[in-house]
Amino acid sequence: MRPRGPARSALVSVAAASALVAIKLVTGLITGSLALIAEAIHSGTDLVAALLTFLAIRVAVRPADPDHPFGHGKAEHLAALAEGAFLLGASALIAYRSIDRLGQHHPAAVDPAWYAFVVLGVVIVIDAVRAVTAWRASREHSSPALAGNALHFASDLVGSAAVLVGLGFVRAGEADGDSIAALLVAGLVVVAAARLMRGNIQVLMDQAPGGANEVAREAIADIQPPVRLRRLRIRQAAGRHFADVVVGVRSDAGVGQGHAVANAVEDALHGALPGSDVVVHVEPRRSGTLRERVSAAALTIRGVREIHNLTMLEIDGRTELSLHLKLPHDMTLDQAHSIASETEAAIIAAVPEVSTVHTHIEPLKEPALGRAAASPGAELLERSVVELVRELTGSAPLQVRLRETDGGAMLFLTMAMDRGRSLAEAHTQATAIEERIRSREPAIADVVVHTEPEGGSWPGRA
Repeated sequence: MRPRGPARSALVSVAAASALVAIKLVTGLITGSLALIAEAIHSGTDLVAALLTFLAIRVAVRPADPDHPFGHGKAEHLAALAEGAFLLGASALIAYRSIDRLGQHHPAAVDPAWYAFVVLGVVIVIDAVRAVTAWRASREHSSPALAGNALHFASDLVGSAAVLVGLGFVRAGEADGDSIAALLVAGLVVVAAARLMRGNIQVLMDQAPGGANEVAREAIADIQPPVRLRRLRIRQAAGRHFADVVVGVRSDAGVGQGHAVANAVEDALHGALPGSDVVVHVEPRRSGTLRERVSAAALTIRGVREIHNLTMLEIDGRTELSLHLKLPHDMTLDQAHSIASETEAAIIAAVPEVSTVHTHIEPLKEPALGRAAASPGAELLERSVVELVRELTGSAPLQVRLRETDGGAMLFLTMAMDRGRSLAEAHTQATAIEERIRSREPAIADVVVHTEPEGGSWPGRA
């Protein structure tokens, strides 16, 4: 919830506006000054506007609810729009009375008494103080309603100065000075109201706030790895930005990868537009390699947990592919076959280049119970593996870990390789080491070789 500062500032504006209405109206009636009465009407509309602002801010700070999921921030803009409407009505009345008085052959008498100048001096000081106070509060709390108040107070200050000059001309013998000052006040009110209404109508119409779009796009463009932006929509309410973003990811990306991209976009926009509310929608790219599109099509089928060993063959100008599907282990064969058939149809429909799909169904293995190898021969077995790796590569492995499971022993081997070697070459050597270990040590049921670039910051390195 927003702090109470805006509401307190609005309440001070109500008190100040009430005092100014009374002072200007009484002085204007006593002296017969149309300009002062016009300023009283102007301050009267400010009183109503300040009340609206106070009530609107109390509404705007309410948290979002089921009926208002985006919060109540636009209440401030509705209040500011109402302020503008009141100001336009007041300016029309002031202008009418000023023109009518200027058209009379014997204009109404105005008494430019000394106390009228004292009142105007006090009013000008009050206008200056509350204009500065409201402006600072609007900047501190990003409140458009308070910004509207600051604009009105500033126009009051100019209007009061114009009335002061008009009464000075009347005192010097120019009878029309008061009516001209009143007409000037009406013009100032029209300008202020038009500016206020225009800005808040743009917000209520969800016009993109100036500069925010560019800032957001630049923030997204700086994300590494790069993110493909498809759509960006930004609106603003009560000084807060709301961003709706659509980004594209690889068609075969997992849910976790898509979520990571969405988080990166959210973090970037929160940094560029502090306090913003960001919603990111992730879509798969329609383009991509044939392998990516095949994987994406297969993973759209519910029940498919994993695909691997994807092989593509070009036969007589047609593309055939085979892949392994991992499905929940507790499925019946009939259920698994149905999912496999659905997967094959989905791939052919999504990737027209593929004419035939061959699937191999596998159960997804449940986590197995394992324990550190503690048999008498475990240490001897590990030493034998170290010597074998040294024979094949010329250096000892970085780490050897032997684990015992119900299905047999498992060996986890970490070794360093030349960082400039290609991935294919590294995989070929790792596979050769796995096969040699299995052939020499039949007691080991499975071998997993992890390769590290030489000189890297491997956690196990001393």
